[in-house]
Amino acid sequence: MNVLEEWTALVCRELGIDPARVDRTAVLDLTRDVAHGVARPAAPLTAYLMGLAQGAGTAPPDVVERLSRMAKDWAGANTETDTGANAETRAAADASDS
Repeated sequence: MNVLEEWTALVCRELGIDPARVDRTAVLDLTRDVAHGVARPAAPLTAYLMGLAQGAGTAPPDVVERLSRMAKDWAGANTETDTGANAETRAAADASDS
């Protein structure tokens, strides 16, 4: 058993959760997508919010896939926006250097 498995088992025992219900890979993949697509601090926050929704019974069955897709879409939309903004900033800097 590795450290992550041990930690997961310990936390599940502490919280009264059946470890068999935890899809660790899906949660780690989701947090990776959010950390890379949105921002690092958004990853644990998203996982927490997903857990709240799961506990409340309001999370859709495909919650992980939906949130991952949202994070990837966010990254794509912001990359396009950042590229345009960066080009404008560079142009303004070039103009002031002249």
